[in-house]
Amino acid sequence: MAESVRMKIAVLGATGQTGHYLVNQALQQGHTVTAIVRNPAKLTVHHDNLKVVEADIFSADSLKTHFKGQDVVMSCLGFPTSFFSGVSGYTLSMTSIISAMREARVNKIITMTSWYTEPNSGAQSSFLIRFLLLPMIRSVLTNMHEMEKLLHKTEDISWTVVRPPGLKNLQASAQEFLTHEGYFVPDGSGLPVGSAVGRGDVARFMLSLLNSNAWVNKGVAITTK
Repeated sequence: MAESVRMKIAVLGATGQTGHYLVNQALQQGHTVTAIVRNPAKLTVHHDNLKVVEADIFSADSLKTHFKGQDVVMSCLGFPTSFFSGVSGYTLSMTSIISAMREARVNKIITMTSWYTEPNSGAQSSFLIRFLLLPMIRSVLTNMHEMEKLLHKTEDISWTVVRPPGLKNLQASAQEFLTHEGYFVPDGSGLPVGSAVGRGDVARFMLSLLNSNAWVNKGVAITTK
C-alpha cells in the first residue's frame, strides 16, 4: 500500500472535541497542522509540526493569511442550537472561509455536518429521533443544510461534507465505516442504520479523504459497523 502524502492542513474548530482528535491524528500521520482558533490558550497540544494561530472565522481577511501555503482546509466548527434567534454560524463562517480560500489559492475543504440536515430526510427515523431530537436541534440542522447548499454552488473549490450521526467522545477505533451519499446510512430496506460515532472515528474518516477522491463534491453520511 502506497504511503499517504503528507500535507499542510489548516484546521478550524481545533479546540472543539472533534477538532482535538483531528489535530492529534493529523500530527501522528506526519502532516503539518495550522490550528486556527479564537483562543490559543485552549489548545494544549504541543508538537514541532503544529502552529497555533488566532483568527476570526467570520472574517476572510483574518483567515486568508493563515490559509496561504496550505494544501487543504479542514473544519470541525460547531455552533450551539438556538430556539429563539436561529443559527447562522455555519453559513457565515463558510462564506468567509470560501472567500479566504480563493484569495489564498487553496482549493480543497473537508467539513462536517450531521445526518438529517435536509428537512425531510428524517421521515424514516425512529419515533424518538423524529419527534424529540430533530425538533430540538432543527435550528442547527437547518443552518448546516444552508451551508451544504452554499458548497454545492461553489464550483471552483473541491469540497466534501462528512455527515456523522450522533457523536460520542471516544478515541478512534479500527471499525470499518458504512457510507452513503445522502443524509443518513440506510439498511437494505432503506431505513436508517447505525448510531452515534466516536469523534475519533469521525476525525479518522475525514483524514482518510486527504488521499482519496471518492467523495469529492459530495455529502457522505457515515457510521461504523
